[in-house]
Amino acid sequence: MTHPAVAVVGAGTMGHGIAYAAALAGCPVRLTDASAAVLDAARERIESLLAGGLQRGKLTENDRARVHATLEFVPALPGALQGADLVIEAVVEDLAVKQRLFAEIERRAPPAALLATNTSSLSVEQIAAALKDPARLLGMHFFNPVHLMRLVEIVRHARTPETYVERVASIVRLLGKEPIVVHDSPGFASSRLGLVLGLEAMRMVEQGVANVEDIDRAMELGYNHPMGPLKLTDVVGLDVRLAIAEYLHKTLGQSQFEPPKILRDKVARGELGKKSGRGFYAWSESH
Repeated sequence: MTHPAVAVVGAGTMGHGIAYAAALAGCPVRLTDASAAVLDAARERIESLLAGGLQRGKLTENDRARVHATLEFVPALPGALQGADLVIEAVVEDLAVKQRLFAEIERRAPPAALLATNTSSLSVEQIAAALKDPARLLGMHFFNPVHLMRLVEIVRHARTPETYVERVASIVRLLGKEPIVVHDSPGFASSRLGLVLGLEAMRMVEQGVANVEDIDRAMELGYNHPMGPLKLTDVVGLDVRLAIAEYLHKTLGQSQFEPPKILRDKVARGELGKKSGRGFYAWSESH
């Protein structure tokens, strides 16, 4: 297929990773954010990804040149949306924020553009309710870190046409990733399963079953997980995990999603994981 023009709205952890992956695949990409500082930081992180890939022999100078040629950093939303075939939202996990943003995106994006949210747990149908044409929007859930993780969860709701799902699946494959299709349900497939494992690992720490490192090793060595559930929680962010747990506990009403005290306490102390330097592990550049 021809390379679609992609607009990524939100240049934080997920947004800059999605923009990088799309540009590396050869798509024309415009990355935007309401914060100039966040957009500048995204540029630095993408340059760091390119430098690291070159150093490890995973990328070539041609790859770096392609990203530089295809990726634009655009401060204003209207400019970023101009000519887009696909708009991917990657902002804060807040339903009202996403609804307001998509209402504006719908007004400004080309009428034929596909609209996708990167939400990891919120109802896609509720986000789409802010649109005049809710069928335009579905979920396109990437995983952190985007440049390494191959899975993309395509989330369809009751009004999603099959042709839309097929088009997005083709784009996912173009990015070198693998799509799965799930129906709109709290936590979808991945967040729901991954969260239960992570929360149970935290309860095991609370109960003194084993230490943090050994609990992670149990899943890494015994089940061949590339990263243990507690280290993964640090990478994702303890605050993010807490917000998802509270949402799923509220919407599903099942005890396995109730956030453990250790998680609430760490978030209250500002121990948010890798991004704050401490979570279940102490993090440094060499960790």
